[in-house]
Amino acid sequence: MRRKWRPGLAFVLGGAMCGTLLLSLTGLVAFRFLGPEIGYRNSAVLLAVIITAATAVLGWLLIRLLLRPIFALERFATQVVRNPADPLSPPSRFGTRELGITAQRVIDMAETLRNRETTIRSFSDHVTHELKTPVATLRAATELLKDDDALSAQTLRLVDQIASAGIQMEQQIEAMRQVARARESRHEGSTSLNEVLDALCRDYPNLEIRVDGGDVDIPMASKGLLVVLRQMLGNAREHDAQVVHLSAISDETQVALQVRDDGHGISAGNATRVFDPFFTTKRDQGGTGMGLAIVRNTLRAHGADITLMPVRDAAIFSIRFEVG
Repeated sequence: MRRKWRPGLAFVLGGAMCGTLLLSLTGLVAFRFLGPEIGYRNSAVLLAVIITAATAVLGWLLIRLLLRPIFALERFATQVVRNPADPLSPPSRFGTRELGITAQRVIDMAETLRNRETTIRSFSDHVTHELKTPVATLRAATELLKDDDALSAQTLRLVDQIASAGIQMEQQIEAMRQVARARESRHEGSTSLNEVLDALCRDYPNLEIRVDGGDVDIPMASKGLLVVLRQMLGNAREHDAQVVHLSAISDETQVALQVRDDGHGISAGNATRVFDPFFTTKRDQGGTGMGLAIVRNTLRAHGADITLMPVRDAAIFSIRFEVG
């Protein structure tokens, strides 16, 4: 297939500047010679029409070679961000050679990231599906063993341990499914802390929830923000917190959301691992270690990130949304 020629960016910009300068100089020279022949007013009108038409042609070329490809690439990037699972529809026109190279790199990157997300999702679906049957079999077997009156007390304790391990596996499978879902779920829209406060108070009646900056606009729909805050308030309750303080502030570049509780806090040794999947200090109590991993994946799907602040005798998480 014959490759289509694309002008270089320097050629387009240099040609536009030279063309503009040439039009001005040509207009002055033509006006000097045409003025005495057809009159200065008529020559001025004629040259104005010609220069306007030539400038419009130059403008059309700049729009076609620069603006249209940039806008098309912007629409493509927006499509990838908002609907990562949809088939890719890359732009068909790239304008200059440099824009074409840049656009192709962006398209390749989007395809790579999409394939990686598809692989992760397929792997998690496959693993959860394959583990579902043996876990169900294990649960049924332990229930049958418990009904056997001939088993000794020691054997029954072993059966209870096996049953507990089966329940833990089911929880891990569900947590893995939630993490994979959080990587691709987007909650478009915006909300504020005041709008989700009633739901949080109903879900956690034993926690005192204090709010500052409750009317600050947070760039995430209420459903998504509730996913994040419910996970974090659940962690605070597990660490014996009595009060959780939510505060939000914003400026021209970002929205900052802080979640602080008065629980036992997080030790320095665990602070670097709290966002790792499956890391938990409460596995014997049914913890899966997926709560903060789900929070981080959900936030990153919205262009935000979360960090743990280094403090003692408390837990402070800082969430930052980039805006503007």
